[in-house]
Amino acid sequence: MSLLLLFAVVLLIVFLPQWWAKKVFAKHSQPQDHIQGTGGELAEHLIERFEIEGVTVEETEEGNDHYDPESKTVKLSPKNYRDKSLTAVAVATHEVGHAIQHHNNEAKLALRSRLVKVSVKLEKFGSIMMMVMPVVLVLTRSPAAGALLFATGFLTIAGSSLIHLVTLPVEWDASFGKALPILKEGYVREEEFQAVDQILKAAAFTYVAASLMGLLNVWRWIALLRR
Repeated sequence: MSLLLLFAVVLLIVFLPQWWAKKVFAKHSQPQDHIQGTGGELAEHLIERFEIEGVTVEETEEGNDHYDPESKTVKLSPKNYRDKSLTAVAVATHEVGHAIQHHNNEAKLALRSRLVKVSVKLEKFGSIMMMVMPVVLVLTRSPAAGALLFATGFLTIAGSSLIHLVTLPVEWDASFGKALPILKEGYVREEEFQAVDQILKAAAFTYVAASLMGLLNVWRWIALLRR
């Protein structure tokens, strides 16, 4: 029963934020005639307005909407790139917010980029430790060695997911330190401010929610080792 409870908690942590964000995005994804441009057009306009040199905007079907600091590209999903909806313009402005952070050489974005690279390495290392553990147990017949490898693997996999929680302030700033003030300058109507606020909250949590998928790896190893 305790294992089932743990599984339910993990699923709740991993999938509830994603479900909520998708619901918010879908709710405000209907095209609006009064919105002057698509998400892609607004992103290009803002890059030009804020004189962010070297940054481009492109439509992508690979992964979620995001800003890639390596290629200096704002990447938007097809609907957010092409549509004139509150979701499209809010998400596009959020991603441009990251481009502004990069352009301003803000320390928190640089820290986020380093932490993401560290988390990827940690997860790979943790998975290797978990895979090696059964072999070590067979060869050494040492429960202590197996326990050490399991603890190392468990902590690194879990740590790689929890590291992403540190990046939430970066996402929050892109939404409410950058995007919301911009959108309130006349890009959306005053009666739409509440909806845009909700969309930007969803955008801020989307990245963190996706990163917590690593917690499922922890669960899979726990379930496998209990067999």
